[in-house]
Formats: sequence, C-alpha cells, structure tokens
Amino acid sequence: MDGRDGMRASDSDRTAVADRLRVALNEGRLDLHEYDERLQRAYAARTYAELDGLLTDLPPVTPVERSGLSPLTPAAPPSVGDQPAPVARGVTARWLAEVWLPYLKVISIVVTIWAVTSLLSQDLLYFWPAWVAGPWGAVLAVQTITGLAGGEPRRQAVKRQRKRAKRKPRATNPENPPPTT
Repeated sequence: MDGRDGMRASDSDRTAVADRLRVALNEGRLDLHEYDERLQRAYAARTYAELDGLLTDLPPVTPVERSGLSPLTPAAPPSVGDQPAPVARGVTARWLAEVWLPYLKVISIVVTIWAVTSLLSQDLLYFWPAWVAGPWGAVLAVQTITGLAGGEPRRQAVKRQRKRAKRKPRATNPENPPPTT
C-alpha cells in the first residue's frame, strides 16, 4: 500500500467517483442495483483506496479527442451571454407529477365508479379497479426508477427551456408577430 491509498479522500474525490459510476451506468457497464450499491459505498468511503476499489473493473474514460469514435455533439442549451440559462428548481417534482398525475386521476375515477356501484347494489362488489391500478402502477414505477436514474427530469426541463427560448424571440420581434390560430 503506497502513501496515497491510505490518505483521506475529499468530497470532490467522492463526487468524481460518483460521476464515473454514473457514466458506467449510462454506458450499460453497471446495472441499476450495482450502481446504487457502489454509489453508497463511494459516499461512505474515507480513503483513496476505498474509492479506487469501486472503479477497478471499469475501463478508464477515454477523452473525446483521443477516442476513435466521433462524438455526438448535443445542441447547446439556450444561453444569455456566455453563461447557459439555469434550469428551474423543482424539476424532479414537476416530472414526477407529469408521470403520476394521469394515473392518480384515472384510478380515483375507477375507484369512485366501483364505490358507487357497490353502494347502489348494497353489496361489496369485487374490487376490479385493481386490474387497472396494478399493471399501470407497476409500469409507472419502473418508468420512474429508470427515469430518475437516467436524469430524465433534467433532460425534459432543458427541452422545455429550449422551446420557451425559441418562442420568446418570435413573440418579442415586432416584424414577425406570433402566428394566430
């Protein structure tokens, strides 16, 4: 063990390892469960040796300029001056609401229908709304987990911000009035 392995790691070292683990997850080198375990161990690590142990079976990141592949260059987010526009707070909450609110509305309607029919028949009927709520809820749970792990809320917020930025110049330019419908 050399001197570096026994040295204490800083928060920025832990964050760098967490970023590398996220890249490995996005590349498909780690599954979600293993990523979660390693991420917890990364933030609990005290020394460089503990952090290095989390990355030993992962290949090093090749800088884009030395890579044999041509990089996909995403469109830059709208910017004011040289600084990119900040993404609004509450992005994750908004995304979760967009995913789950339709489900909650439909389930409340079908449970209400079930309750009214049970009340009118004066008997507790078979709880058929479970056949609507169960499968749909399972699909939404998987979508939520994969979306949060993959950064979908932030991606959608950036997309929404770009759309707003495209609409804004059109609306403020007197030569090109916004289209009327």
